[in-house]
Amino acid sequence: MEEPDFWDYPEKAQRAMKAKKSMEDTIGGFEGLEKSLADIEELIELTEMEEAAGASDEELSETADTIQSDFETLKEKLETMRLRTLLTGKYDHCGAIVSVHAGTGGVDAMDWAQMLLRMYTRWCDKKGYDIKMLDYQDDTEAGIKSATFLAEGENAYGYLKNEKGVHRLVRISPFNAAGKRQTSFAMIEVTPEIDDEINVEIDPDDLRIDTYRSSGAGGQHVNKTDSAIRITHLPTGIVVTCQNERSQHQNKDMAMKILMAKLTELAEQEHKENLKELKGDYSMNTWGSQIRSYVFQPYTMVKDHRTGAETANVSAVMDGDLDYFINEKLKQKD
Repeated sequence: MEEPDFWDYPEKAQRAMKAKKSMEDTIGGFEGLEKSLADIEELIELTEMEEAAGASDEELSETADTIQSDFETLKEKLETMRLRTLLTGKYDHCGAIVSVHAGTGGVDAMDWAQMLLRMYTRWCDKKGYDIKMLDYQDDTEAGIKSATFLAEGENAYGYLKNEKGVHRLVRISPFNAAGKRQTSFAMIEVTPEIDDEINVEIDPDDLRIDTYRSSGAGGQHVNKTDSAIRITHLPTGIVVTCQNERSQHQNKDMAMKILMAKLTELAEQEHKENLKELKGDYSMNTWGSQIRSYVFQPYTMVKDHRTGAETANVSAVMDGDLDYFINEKLKQKD
């Protein structure tokens, strides 16, 4: 950063600034742990001195309560830092591109997809991540057919990557006049926001690019031009869409960025060195068994089927309180 030409390349400089801040946060967090531990040790010594001096039980109890409280806080900080050390994947430090797709269940499934979109955006808000809506396709009756947003911030992908999969909802359907229980499904896709420096070569002949009129949530520009973009990667069947940018050109650039991220991630999963080696229909491969169930009636429970983690506080989870489930899945790497 002290080099005279540091700001000659703004994008590279910004990445260096982010890397510097990440290192400072890690070092600062460790130094904070050391200070907290030293403070607790001093309080313990003070308590021993007060006890030797004949302090009352009430005074000793107050100090003991402070020590206990500080110790619990230290444990929480230590656990948070320990979990950060588990984010060692190639793209864990990146932002996350999150897509929500309604599955089987009719209107209930589309309503469920919208509820999940709110849950994840609320979680991002609590983490301080910036949210950029890239695509939003609502339904005429209720909910959404699909939506895609970018969560910008350090380690967003590392934390959210294990949320990909099918999420199941069981509840009394508000759309069923008979008041029967309804099971609905939605799928979450999570892809890393690939750095612009990573060059991914995609054969133009492998792409089908369609334009259509934007629909759903958006500003005054929506619904006035055929600016929305749909790109299909023919060898794999992967489809990406973008409609929330201001122009067709911007939507195409963002859709290509999402496609490149998906193909790069897929190539790594399949242990392929070249994207051209990717063949076959991957478009529906993510529809497998559910990773998590959310039960609203006749009892309340959210259960992760991979880790066994569960809670009865459904309302808190739907309001974005996901750290427990995210952390439990990360711990499986230990």
